[in-house]
Amino acid sequence: MKQQVALAAVTTTAATVMAVVALVRQYWKAKQDRQWGKCQRILRKFSRDCSTPVPKLWQVANAMVSDMGASLSSSDEATSSLNMFVSYASPLPTGINEKGMYYGVNLRQTKILMVCGMLQGKNQPISDLYVDEVPIPSSVMIGTSQELYDYIAAELVKFVSAHPEKDDEAPANDKKLGFTVSSGDDQSTAISGSNIKLKNFAADNTGVKDLITGMNRALEKHGLKLRVHALVSIFTCLHYSINIVYKRHFRVDSDSRIEQVDDIVGNLAGGRYYDKDCVAAITLGMGTNAAYVDTTQSAPRWHDSLPKKGEIVVCMEWGNFNTCHLPITQYDTSLDAASSNPGHRIFEKMISGMYLGEIVRRVLVRMAQEAALFGQSVPPKLLIPYLLRSPDMAAMHQDTSEDREVVHEKLKEIFGITNLTTMARELVAEVCDIVTERGARLAGAGTVAIVKKLGRIANRRSVIIMEGGLYEHYRIFRNYLHSGVWEMLGNELSDNIVVEHSHGGAGTGPLFLAASPTPDS
Repeated sequence: MKQQVALAAVTTTAATVMAVVALVRQYWKAKQDRQWGKCQRILRKFSRDCSTPVPKLWQVANAMVSDMGASLSSSDEATSSLNMFVSYASPLPTGINEKGMYYGVNLRQTKILMVCGMLQGKNQPISDLYVDEVPIPSSVMIGTSQELYDYIAAELVKFVSAHPEKDDEAPANDKKLGFTVSSGDDQSTAISGSNIKLKNFAADNTGVKDLITGMNRALEKHGLKLRVHALVSIFTCLHYSINIVYKRHFRVDSDSRIEQVDDIVGNLAGGRYYDKDCVAAITLGMGTNAAYVDTTQSAPRWHDSLPKKGEIVVCMEWGNFNTCHLPITQYDTSLDAASSNPGHRIFEKMISGMYLGEIVRRVLVRMAQEAALFGQSVPPKLLIPYLLRSPDMAAMHQDTSEDREVVHEKLKEIFGITNLTTMARELVAEVCDIVTERGARLAGAGTVAIVKKLGRIANRRSVIIMEGGLYEHYRIFRNYLHSGVWEMLGNELSDNIVVEHSHGGAGTGPLFLAASPTPDS
């Protein structure tokens, strides 16, 4: 009898335990389902808020065209989110008569990039291309302007000696040296004590004239038959960060002006060399910018400073663009508020490589906090801003493996996240896709806006040169940009805009500027 009672008790206990286990499993499954449903709701809302249908893209494009016109207007009443400026007022290469060896220099924040190559004319590609990058010593960076110019000239002597012109091509007179100045990729980042803000510069050209004079003096001193003819015609940008090396050497303050030909203008010169229909160049990398070719009559704001006729290059600084039509989400708002320049460079924060990964991270943080996407606790590294870089985001997004193994490896490597289900990996890839599609299509809308501003959409072929790692290496981003342009224009007009990667390669812009015709004045 006792045995029967004991057996019954054991059976009852086992049944109770099994029932409890089943209830616990049921509870956790229900909780996981609720959490997964919450993740899905966050994803769907984010997707809706980021959507860029064609009507939305046209609203963005038309707003940009309006801001472009207002920025170039001579009217003091015209308002614009863009602070465009005439960046270059000399003729661009034709691709026909430019023949021989050309040399160029790109002065970067802490480095000098020297480039030379042989042009064959008739739109032929560069041959014998050589590029060399040398650091600027700290002693030179804190020295005088002339010490910087002498250092550049001394390095050029070595470079030209290593890559000389052929004897039958050596010029009897001085030859033009292409010269560009670049700020860093992250123009929004300010380092305390080492950056300044520029605003509404005076109308004199003292800074650039001093640079040209000083640089040519150094070239002559070192026996080089190269001369800098021009850098920039006008630079009138608001709130544009320049590293202290430029402040020290170009003597910039709030009441003066610095002029430069940025890389974007060199890219445009290269595009014009290869194709006479090239009208614009766009950089899509860690930062973003755009420049396009227009006529002097289109810029009445600088009418007194420009030649009476001819072409000019307008630098848009389109990272500053903003309009109520942009599909801004709560994650963009929080990113902007936490940045070093809240309220500025909104367009750049939605389309450039510096910020795409950060937007994805912020979405994942919310999913982790509110829906336990990565477990009951939020991975500590996931809370570190800007830890997810755009190349890693692109690798996860473009992962075609069956179980999204690249997503798993990247999340483990960057955030220490392990044991993620295949469904969760798919969700991470979807977040990457939403951010990428929005950024690329907005960049496409900006591309269309430039061509519309020039009045070339309906009946003229226009080539747009793209440069930068985001466009070059992020295949899905590139495809979304192209498809966005095509959808906006339709079958009938889409062939009028040709978007292609730059031909010359990174750093060759100064070379093409060296090959451009020298203006009469």
